[in-house]
Parts: sequence; C-alpha cells; structure tokens
Amino acid sequence: MNVRIEACRTHPGLPALLAAYHLATEAEKGRPVPGPAGLPDGYRAEAEDPAAAFAADTVLLATATGAHRPAACAVLTADGEIKRLWVEPAARGNGLAAALVTEAVRRADEAGVPAVRLSVWRWREPALALYRRLGFESVASWDPRPELLCLERRLDGVRRLTPDEIRADAAGGLTELLRDAVDGGASIGFLKPLDAAEAAAWWRSVADEAERGVRDVLGARDEDGRLVGVVTLVRSDKANGRHRGEIARLVVHRAARGRGLGAGLLAAAEARAVALGLGLLVLDTETDSPAERLYRKAGWTAAGVIPDFAADPDGTLQPTTLYYKQLG
Repeated sequence: MNVRIEACRTHPGLPALLAAYHLATEAEKGRPVPGPAGLPDGYRAEAEDPAAAFAADTVLLATATGAHRPAACAVLTADGEIKRLWVEPAARGNGLAAALVTEAVRRADEAGVPAVRLSVWRWREPALALYRRLGFESVASWDPRPELLCLERRLDGVRRLTPDEIRADAAGGLTELLRDAVDGGASIGFLKPLDAAEAAAWWRSVADEAERGVRDVLGARDEDGRLVGVVTLVRSDKANGRHRGEIARLVVHRAARGRGLGAGLLAAAEARAVALGLGLLVLDTETDSPAERLYRKAGWTAAGVIPDFAADPDGTLQPTTLYYKQLG
C-alpha cells in the first residue's frame, strides 16, 4: 500500500489521533479514563492543542492512498526522539507505522542527528518487532519506568538518492565505488578492469529505473560529502511478485570498511522495503565471501547454493548463495 506522509501540527484530525493514543496507553497501564478530559494534564494538553504542545517538534501524519484523512501520526523531536506513534486499529497492517518511522529517520538523518531513539512499552510486542525490523537496537534505559524499553538506531548518513543525484554522481563517486569494489575482488556483475564509461552508463540506467519507481538507491557520504557506500533495492515488475524486492549492489569503499556501514546500508534498504509494503526480500552473493557474514548476522536465511553461477572479477566461475528475508 502506498502511503502519503505530511508534516503538520495543525491538521484537524491530529487531536483525535493523539487522544486515542493516550487513552489506549492509559488503559494498558491499568488506569483507563472515560475520555480525553480525564487524561493527565500534560497528555490532555497535547490532544487539545498539538500545535502548542509540539511547537518545537515535527508532527508527521500518514494517509493511505485512496483514504480521505490521516489514520496515523508520530512526533519527531529536534534531538531525534520518535514518540506518540499511533495507528488507528482499523488501519493497522497496511504499512503506515513503518512509513512514519522511516520518514522520521530520514528527516533526522538530514538534520544531522547522530542517532534516532524511542521507547516502547514491553507489552507492545508488534511495535517492538517493527522497530527491530527497522534497525533499532536495545540500549541502556533513559527512563526509570520499569516496563519501558529504550531503543536506538545509529545514523550513518544513509539516505535515498534522487534520480538527478544519481545522474550527477554517475561518472564520479558512484563509478568510483563500483571500480573500487571490482578491484577489491567483489563479485557484483562486472569484470576487471571495469571501464569508467561502462560504470557511469550503468548508473545512468539505474537513474532511469529510479525515475520509473522500480529501483531505489541509498547512499552514504563521509564528512566531506563523498559517497562511501551504496545499496540498491529493486522491486519486482511482475504482477504476481509485487510483494517482493531484491537487494543488489551493496558496496562499501575499502577505505570506509570496518565501521558498520554495510550493516547500516542493509538496514536502511530493509526499512525502505518495509515502508513500501514489501513482505519478502531476496539477494545473492558469492559463496564464502565476507558479505555472507553480514547477511547471516542481519537475519537472512540461506536458501541454497548454485555452483558456477557467476564469474568473479577475474573471470573465474564461482558458486553463489541465494538468501531471503521475510519482513512481515
């Protein structure tokens, strides 16, 4: 399901969403109240005047395609905390929560926040599972309430590149990434020596795919703005396969390895897939390559090995392992 995200603190539907969030939370705590007027003062103030309560924050609203009003909300604070994530019960299971979290992470990343954090009640198991799928990990608690779990996702500057950005970098940083990977022995579809013009042409074709909406490119830059890592997410164009996607061309420059960037790129691609409503991802990689450790650690399952599937950069046929990961 496609989801439209907007930032608005004054939307007329926001007070009802916030009130529903707080009423449900109070009931789960064993302190049910009959209506918004019975909420604790701070929570009641949020529901009555969100624009004032969240004047320094970004309030995100999610509307499913075809719907006439938002059915979900979330708040992103200036220091990178996501809170008040709520989806109306009738709209759950349609990717609204994932889309909101993904957009919040993107905005925090663009703002230069080093990490996004959130807290979730231990009993909210579906929400906890969602956060973990989107790359959040448990950290030491900053809240004394015993049933509250605190999670964090470190940001490595990973964000989606626009088609124009891909074209602008096709002959520069993106080509350099491919050539560095091939020179280092990575089996990513090219042979040595990789001609710069060939690499740039491939990236320009990727930009066209991004424009058509069939491939996303997520890139990471260093402090000087240079691209040091990239991954692409390809969506199936088959009518019976629109629930799945493929991770392809996960590349980290050799000078930037050892910092967890590969894991960050993979998590970002998986989060994008969740936000798009995909339920299954696949990929293939050279058997016994270092990449296999990354995928296994990230929860991917090996489906099998195909002998002599693809040539390595030197032209020698090598076996390939197929992997999958279910996101639902």
